[in-house]
Amino acid sequence: MTKNFAMFPIIVLLTLLTAPIIIMYVYLVLDTFSNTPPGALFPTSFTLEHWRFLIDPSIAGNVWIPTLNSLIFASCCTVIVLTISSTGGYALSRLNMPFRSFFLGGLMVLHAFPAVTLLIGIFLILNFSGLYNTLTGIVLVKAALTLPLGVWIMKGFYDAVPWEIEMAGVQDGASRFTVWRRLVLPQIRPGFVALGAFAFLEGWGEYLLPRVLAPSADFRVLSVFLATLSAPDTANYDFSLFQAVGLFYTLPVLLLFLIFQNRLMNIFNGGTKG
Repeated sequence: MTKNFAMFPIIVLLTLLTAPIIIMYVYLVLDTFSNTPPGALFPTSFTLEHWRFLIDPSIAGNVWIPTLNSLIFASCCTVIVLTISSTGGYALSRLNMPFRSFFLGGLMVLHAFPAVTLLIGIFLILNFSGLYNTLTGIVLVKAALTLPLGVWIMKGFYDAVPWEIEMAGVQDGASRFTVWRRLVLPQIRPGFVALGAFAFLEGWGEYLLPRVLAPSADFRVLSVFLATLSAPDTANYDFSLFQAVGLFYTLPVLLLFLIFQNRLMNIFNGGTKG
């Protein structure tokens, strides 16, 4: 019995288990490009009418402004998380810091707090500092909430880099910063890329923080824009339009996953050294 034939029952079982999800996504795509009468199982005609919101703001509002806000929000979060995580993870992995174990435990404790439990405190701080209802405020909050996991992940990748590489650079007269930038950082490039993709997806998919901490329409991100279309009790509710906007919202996520899927699969392969 060949290995492929032995795996055949498992493949069939997994296909059956995932079939409802696959069918759901197929219908999601089909519905955005077709018209289906109520109660019918299959579409009767294909159309691009549900995607007119991309060029006609009178249908659902200008979708490009929330898209730009989401892009800025997710990109800024990614830059902050990558910058601080790459340096903080190195410090926790390589430097003989006091209370190092306390910091490592604190990172996990901080990451364990759901954002919703911190909303009142975050609101008071942003309101006091004048950052409430600004894009800068929610960027800082989202980056701060993502940082504990980011620092922990980067520390794991630094743990896997042999000390000999770093010591060779120091013995050649290079500064510690030069060794980190030119020798160590290239070694953890897979983790750097994976964390960047992860942080971007976290920012792109965020709904709660922008909805609560930046309610102004000027800073509305795409997730909040999509939520404004989900009003099934209204007489003019267009479910196909809602699906089309939702699919448009998902496209960058799918694209990033296709590009970085191998990197994302390795994101939790960091070391566990204390």
